[in-house]
Amino acid sequence: MMMFGNPVPWWLLALLLVAAAAAAYVAYAGAVVPLSPRQRWGLRTIRAITLLLVILFFLRPIVFDRRDSARNAVVPILIDRSRSMGLADADGETRLARAKDLVERRLLPSLGGEFQVEVLSFGEAVEEARLSGLEATARRSDLAGAIAAVGERYAGRSIAGVIVVSDGGDTGSERTGAAASGVPVFPIGVGERRVARDREVLSVTAGEAALADSVVDLSVAVVSHGFGRQPMTLTVRENGQPIHVRSVTPGADDSPVQVVFQVSPKKDAATLYAVEVAADASEITVDNNARSALVQPPGRRRRLLLVEGSPGFEHGFLKRALDADPGLEVDAVVRKGRNDRGADTFYVRAAGTRAAGLVDGYPATRDALFAYDALVFANVEADVFTRDQLDMTADFVGERGGGLLVLGARSFEHQSWLRTPIEDVLPVELADRSGLALRAADRPAGDRNRVILTSDGERHPIMRLGTGAADTRTRWASAPALASIAAIGGPRAGATVLADAMGPASVARPLVAVQRYGEGRSMVFTGEASWRWKMRRPADDRLYDTFWRQTARWLAGASPDPVAVSTAAGAGPGDVVPVTVTVRDRTFAPVRDATVTLSVSGPGGAARDVQAAAADEGPGKYVGRFRADQAGVYRVRAEGRRGGERLGVAESALLVGGADDELSDPRLNEDVLRRIAFESGGALVEEHAVATLGRELARHAPDPAPPVPREIWHNAWAFLLVAALAAAEWTLRRRWGMR
Repeated sequence: MMMFGNPVPWWLLALLLVAAAAAAYVAYAGAVVPLSPRQRWGLRTIRAITLLLVILFFLRPIVFDRRDSARNAVVPILIDRSRSMGLADADGETRLARAKDLVERRLLPSLGGEFQVEVLSFGEAVEEARLSGLEATARRSDLAGAIAAVGERYAGRSIAGVIVVSDGGDTGSERTGAAASGVPVFPIGVGERRVARDREVLSVTAGEAALADSVVDLSVAVVSHGFGRQPMTLTVRENGQPIHVRSVTPGADDSPVQVVFQVSPKKDAATLYAVEVAADASEITVDNNARSALVQPPGRRRRLLLVEGSPGFEHGFLKRALDADPGLEVDAVVRKGRNDRGADTFYVRAAGTRAAGLVDGYPATRDALFAYDALVFANVEADVFTRDQLDMTADFVGERGGGLLVLGARSFEHQSWLRTPIEDVLPVELADRSGLALRAADRPAGDRNRVILTSDGERHPIMRLGTGAADTRTRWASAPALASIAAIGGPRAGATVLADAMGPASVARPLVAVQRYGEGRSMVFTGEASWRWKMRRPADDRLYDTFWRQTARWLAGASPDPVAVSTAAGAGPGDVVPVTVTVRDRTFAPVRDATVTLSVSGPGGAARDVQAAAADEGPGKYVGRFRADQAGVYRVRAEGRRGGERLGVAESALLVGGADDELSDPRLNEDVLRRIAFESGGALVEEHAVATLGRELARHAPDPAPPVPREIWHNAWAFLLVAALAAAEWTLRRRWGMR
């Protein structure tokens, strides 16, 4: 379309055209030199064209350039070059070879004439790609990160869409790069939805070795594809030495098998457990046949404070059971009566440095109370404590991260914990209860007051008595009945009931319940006279001792020190690993102005210092980062100081490269590709539908840009044209004898 920058009325334009034609005609009407009609009209025509061009340029003609937006839109093609793309499927062709052939023979010819197509590859990062030299060597595939990087790479340019050719293995960041880039993504999956034959260790998780001599569960999940119900052989290695070999049979092909091994980690160093499934020569890959897990050493002895309302059998039996655990250090306070002034008197047994703080029956300051890892209130009511002590106890659990156990039916009589700071800490409801204990003598003999293990209790470390759930349930079913059960309410939201006991009218009431509260843990045991489990069983029966030691370990084992260090799991060689250090003082108040030094020792033993700085996660949090150059166990030591005061030292171990996530589940993962397509507004494209991709991209191409005005007279070519016409007229005039 053309317009004029200096428009004039149509009549004036017609007048100018007539005048130009007349001027050209008159100029050669009375020529002195005789001219032939052909020569005369030739010169008139040149003169007329010249005048018309001058008039046209005076009007400033402008054309509007409408560019083709689709042709100028960019279409990046991302090819996955991670190691899983090097796997050969049933036809013998690797996935990367198939992807390169798809791009070279089908995508580039069909899209190259319509869009600006650029081929990139991605693994840990996005790079420009030459198809001939592309190899599947990337350690991982950060699919979401690659899509986000494309959005940044082409910022300011029109992108019709991003094509991703991948097997869907996303082992990179958790962020959703597809939605963040704002560009539609069109994934094309390569690989088989069902691999021919493969065995894989899906996961290995280990329980926490809270204290010395802990026995923890090593939970293993394995799966086989293409082998049917053929048995698999699992081997568990502890620091490289085989300790368990077991054959397992899957219920069906592609059906995961859960196996639990019981292991005893070393008490003075981190213990590495590796689980391997025997390889078969026909598998698509054997790099996913093993996984490892690291169990931290139990660390220092845990300190417990046992507070009892009065002397009794429970105190003596419980104290002996806990004293025999080498991982525990137990202080005991027993209320034994009143003096002449009516004040409570206590029997105190504690370490010399802590005994002075217990003469009044309970610590009076936060730092004295927070020196313990767990508290046990046995048959004691709330009125034994002051309001400040109850507030400190709630903070002990919620802020310090300690454990609290309230045990014994008499502890819950008269609802003394109602409307106290401890009420919300406990995992059961206390309100609207009769406050009476359900005595075994008041009911017929039978299952009353006996332990009824729940499904959660079968798996919980507190209740575990045997090598498996069936053995544990059998042993608890044989435990003698308790003397009484407190009549309390049901569990709070988020609490877990591990065992019930039958009350009147066949109503089950919580016997053992636990919950997380703030940073710590809480538990109730609502039965009375658990010492019967000791006295009414054979002398070699360990049920009573095992239960109470495991209870103490669970309560105290997770209690942190003032300086604590944590590391991210799942790191691989080459990753930058963050180390988080929490620094608190003796009252467990966060320290904002601490100086934190980190020392990291690699698998070879060489140590290096790492700088730690205050983190955004909250006060008292500091983060340092180091690069893990190789697979193996790294040891981290953190020291916190404030001025010249040493606040504490913490140590931890980190396993790098415990699993090859890049080759886990080697099947085509269409779910990941479909999710990315959906979140971005694109669509998953089947290989047979690649021919339709051009139309889909054109539909998503940005709207056409507004037309760009361009003045066609304002250039050298317009000047040269007028000059050429004038020169031609002058040359012809001279040749034909005119001046």
